[in-house]
Amino acid sequence: MTERIIRVGHSPDPDDAFMFYGLSSGKVKLDGIVIEHLLEDIQSLNQRALKGELEVTAISAHAFPYVADKYWIMATGASMGEGYGPVIISKQFSSLKELAGKTVATPGPMTTATLLFHLFTEGIMNVDVPFDQIMERVESGEFAAGLIIHEGQITYANQGFNKIIDFGELWQREYSLPLPLGLDVVRKDLGEELARRLSRGLKESIHYGYTHQSEAIPYALKYGRGINEELGERFVKMYVSELTVDMGETGKKALELLFQLGFERRLIPRMSKITLY
Repeated sequence: MTERIIRVGHSPDPDDAFMFYGLSSGKVKLDGIVIEHLLEDIQSLNQRALKGELEVTAISAHAFPYVADKYWIMATGASMGEGYGPVIISKQFSSLKELAGKTVATPGPMTTATLLFHLFTEGIMNVDVPFDQIMERVESGEFAAGLIIHEGQITYANQGFNKIIDFGELWQREYSLPLPLGLDVVRKDLGEELARRLSRGLKESIHYGYTHQSEAIPYALKYGRGINEELGERFVKMYVSELTVDMGETGKKALELLFQLGFERRLIPRMSKITLY
């Protein structure tokens, strides 16, 4: 039988690496399917998704309305902040009011973090820069503040930065829902049967990681950009949760709210009803 190659794009980050460990290690197999892993930063994956390049890919939740003609959302693989999320940090300032008229470094126009910035701030300018340059460029004084994602969310205080706002805290306080940040999507031309099979395979991969943490955590930490084992494990478990295994109705409701708010502010196109695969 000829094996089908499925290209899977995900970020070179501890949480994504942990999720895909079962598949990438070969401990979880899908009969007749060969998984090819492509590791790129999320903004690059968003751009690839606009062209429908990869069969399965991680994307920012913000990006989905722009690729909904090509992809379905997988019930498995979402990154959701449960009372935590992207953080605006600064060395000089400590409140949003102080940032009025100043410029914040943001991690890319299609990232969910940048959507949240536009939803919940006013009178503050932003410039998109690569996410892994934000802290150093705030440190140098080039930007008044930065909007940080990934493991910077748990290391900024140790590096002497002030927290101005955590969008995950704000979202939880306002809506009592998790904050959708990242999604895994599957291309529609694969058909529903294969889409659901791939979603089940990712779910098995996450389950393998959780039941074999002595293997999966060290593998994930190879993508931790200098964070130690304790912080790396904490970060993985922040963003690989029960909602990652299956976002369910709670995650779906949160995602629909994000899209509704973005559309009302004319920041994203209108979304039709969401179906999970």
